[in-house]
Amino acid sequence: MLIIVPTYNERGNVPMIVERVRAALPEAHLLVVDDNSPDGTGEVADALAAEDDHVHVLHRPGKEGLGAAYIEAFRWGLGEGYNVLVEMDADGSHQPEELPKLLEALAGGADLAIGSRWVPGGEVVNWPASRELLSRGANIYTRIMLGLAVRDATAGFRAYRAETLEKIGLADVESQGYCFQVDLTLRTARHGLRVAEVPITFVERTVGTSKMSRRIMTEAFWRIAVWGFTGLPARFSRRRT
Repeated sequence: MLIIVPTYNERGNVPMIVERVRAALPEAHLLVVDDNSPDGTGEVADALAAEDDHVHVLHRPGKEGLGAAYIEAFRWGLGEGYNVLVEMDADGSHQPEELPKLLEALAGGADLAIGSRWVPGGEVVNWPASRELLSRGANIYTRIMLGLAVRDATAGFRAYRAETLEKIGLADVESQGYCFQVDLTLRTARHGLRVAEVPITFVERTVGTSKMSRRIMTEAFWRIAVWGFTGLPARFSRRRT
């Protein structure tokens, strides 16, 4: 399996997250995808990879959004023959110790396993009420507009079977921010594949700054509206695969 960790200015977090992932799943490989971080995150990742053959680094020329980073990482992982590809943040909000729960869901028949904050048993730690309201509201909006029976479609802690990514198609994915998570969830569901939500504890970062912005929220709002009214993006994905 391949644990994918996209980074931008996460120098202070990368050593910690690599250590915790390697302890939680010693057999897994980890790919740090760095968008040419000016703080030297890429160099820190290179040093870790030089000491551990289970750690890999993918250097990108610049900051082009979360979606573009994951698409390039998925293609790299599929090309290398990994059977399971996992998304997780570098800041510690996604706890590596909970990775086995996602893998258990795949072993139980899921095609996509989502680490969910908003199912029974899920929770968030150290979030202000405004941030929780925003996340809950965004997921309610997503469920209404898209008819998705998923309570945390925006979650970024998730595991895909390689076959799932190959079936849903990646060639026409244009989502860049956290809307990318909704995009791939929608494609998975509309291809008749099974999505399982696993309760997790989401812990707010203690080092570095959040990448959430007004632009990211605006992209998500209008793309979800378009998909809700037109049936995109899954229709085009099916046509191209």
